[in-house]
Amino acid sequence: MQKANIFNIQHFSVHDGPGIRSVVFFKGCNLRCRWCHNPESVNFEKEILFYPEKCIGCGACIRNCPVQANIVDSNGIHRIDEKKCIRCFRCCRECYAEALVSVGEERTTEEIMRQLEENIIYFVNSGGGVTFSGGECMLQIDALQELLCLCRKKGIHTAVDTAGNVPWPYFEKILPDTELFLYDIKAMDGKVHKECTGTDNKLILENFKKLAATGAHILVRIPFVPGCNDMEIPAVAEFMKSYPHVKAKLLAYHAMGNSKYAALRKELTFEGAVPDKAYVKELKERYGFL
Repeated sequence: MQKANIFNIQHFSVHDGPGIRSVVFFKGCNLRCRWCHNPESVNFEKEILFYPEKCIGCGACIRNCPVQANIVDSNGIHRIDEKKCIRCFRCCRECYAEALVSVGEERTTEEIMRQLEENIIYFVNSGGGVTFSGGECMLQIDALQELLCLCRKKGIHTAVDTAGNVPWPYFEKILPDTELFLYDIKAMDGKVHKECTGTDNKLILENFKKLAATGAHILVRIPFVPGCNDMEIPAVAEFMKSYPHVKAKLLAYHAMGNSKYAALRKELTFEGAVPDKAYVKELKERYGFL
């Protein structure tokens, strides 16, 4: 039995594959996308989210912190001293108002499956299933492979959401039990890709070509981020012409995850403009994107 480091299981999703789905979010990613709306997914380590607007000033976190890392400064503002914090997460367990929340937990594949199986009736009735996402779920390939296999044995449709920046043998491991790949293509120009994500796209594109050649069911997902990769959209569309059997979906940038950066005490390094809906629709029609 494998263990997976996850940070959320979202039920009743309708945006991550066909039908009603449960999405298992794995923690840890090897890209650093400037626009990432799940910054809590990036690090493999368990972290603390702090939402000061929820704090009721009960003092439970301060009383229970063994190293006095939760403090109220001279301005009466509650903050976490990162240098002192030992990540015992006692403050999160004691926070009645859920202003302090731990993110990330190690769970066995059996535990995860028990939770997923509760929704089988919804999967069956809607043509849905389970999507494994992240972070980058393929970085925990052994746990992912086991979960996919267990889902298939239960007759649950499986999808893997990936950026593709992993060794090709990882794909070979999960191909037999993955019914749909949601594959990110963020840019065609390697330099632009590196500026946007911290790494070039050579391996990503190589893996996509190999995956497409296997006949796997793939849906390419293209983030449209003005100020980052917007000039790359025509090149991605041209690339996709070589794969007429693969559909592509344009995903417009949104800023709904920006508040998480403050909650993690991380700097928000990118705050782009949310693209106009009419323009996004125009791009979809022009290039044949979903």
